[in-house]
Amino acid sequence: MSHQTFNTIIHARWLLTVESSEILQHHSVAIKDGQIAAISPTNETSDWAADEVITLDEHVLMPGLINLHGHSAMTLLRGYADDLQLMDWLHNHIWPAEGKHVDDAFVYEGSLIGMAEMIRSGTTTINDMYFYHRAVARAGAEAGMRTFVGCSILEFPTNYAQNADEYISKAMVEREEYLNNELITFTLAPHAPYTVSDETFKKITDIALKNDMLVHCHIHETMDEVNDSVRDHGKRPLARLNDIGFLENKLIAAHMVHLTDDEIALTASKNISIAHNPNSNMKLASGIAPIAQAMAAGVNVGIGTDGAASNNKLDMLNETRQAALLAKVGTLNPTDVPAFQAIQMATINGAKALHMVGKTGSIKVGKQADIIAINMAALETVPTFDVISHIVYAAGREHVTHTWVNGQCLMKQRQLLTLDETALKAMAKKWQTRIESSR
Repeated sequence: MSHQTFNTIIHARWLLTVESSEILQHHSVAIKDGQIAAISPTNETSDWAADEVITLDEHVLMPGLINLHGHSAMTLLRGYADDLQLMDWLHNHIWPAEGKHVDDAFVYEGSLIGMAEMIRSGTTTINDMYFYHRAVARAGAEAGMRTFVGCSILEFPTNYAQNADEYISKAMVEREEYLNNELITFTLAPHAPYTVSDETFKKITDIALKNDMLVHCHIHETMDEVNDSVRDHGKRPLARLNDIGFLENKLIAAHMVHLTDDEIALTASKNISIAHNPNSNMKLASGIAPIAQAMAAGVNVGIGTDGAASNNKLDMLNETRQAALLAKVGTLNPTDVPAFQAIQMATINGAKALHMVGKTGSIKVGKQADIIAINMAALETVPTFDVISHIVYAAGREHVTHTWVNGQCLMKQRQLLTLDETALKAMAKKWQTRIESSR
């Protein structure tokens, strides 16, 4: 008998490919050169051989979770300022703390800690937004995470740059260093309509279209943002951005909490993807985003955690559960955002938003092996009548046992393999001491 040889074979009790909602029983996935090379019923794999064979008799294998909006480095500000309105939180607490502490080391070490938390939560891709882009990229490469480095752009000075032009020029220079790294992709990330001018939005659009770059921006997060835009510009933020051509980008709009039916239709017509952040929206009392209505209108909606300073967890399984529950509360319809649709939001929809649906977001031969395993035999997940229901409504991040990105195992039986947990805790302690002493 001729053997098919792979790098890794995973035999699992259940397989959810997300290509469909079907749960495959007793199936195996073979990984070779970072890709999913074969999928088969386990009893038909006798001719398979591999360097490593992993048997997970009580687990479900599924695509890795895609965190569509985060600020990884802000893990170092977890719990620093809580129970506040967004503008109070930003102006009086977060921005002053960032002004005192944010530098290359803060971003690199904070991003490593955040990425470790995400890997332990089954997240394989992060769509980030922050400063010191090299530091984020370096952390992503070291962690082995698929990392979209969103280069923050503002009009006002920070420790990183003095004005919008400097933010943009730094982004484009640093992007060059990572063009050949398949795990690292740079995007342009104007912070929000209330911190970026029309002229800068136009500049970003020109550069993004010319270089085929994704754009990532906070939009319509709070009612104050919308009302202030009407006062200052005579129109709501989305209308203003549409009028200056910004919506022609490959755009990921974070939050989009306050949308009219016409704005939902515009979002769909422009192929804008929404990064829905239910926990952050609840914690900052921003509101309930109309995601069920948006998806019904054809808008692609993924899920993000936002930063640990406003969540305070980077837990995509929890976020997926909250997305499903909050949608039901928002419409008073328990059939809105059923469990499988919530899983799609956290996986394949995120891949669509990042324009990499051919690479990740589902388990399919030819895609990269971004895969996680969840233990369904824990006390909290038995009896298991419905695996899909359990992934969303019962399982927690503590039940994620394995995380693979590009075929590389980043976590095995809850143990991090690319990062040193003890060293990360020491980093966090060091920063806590430094930040507390300067309050």
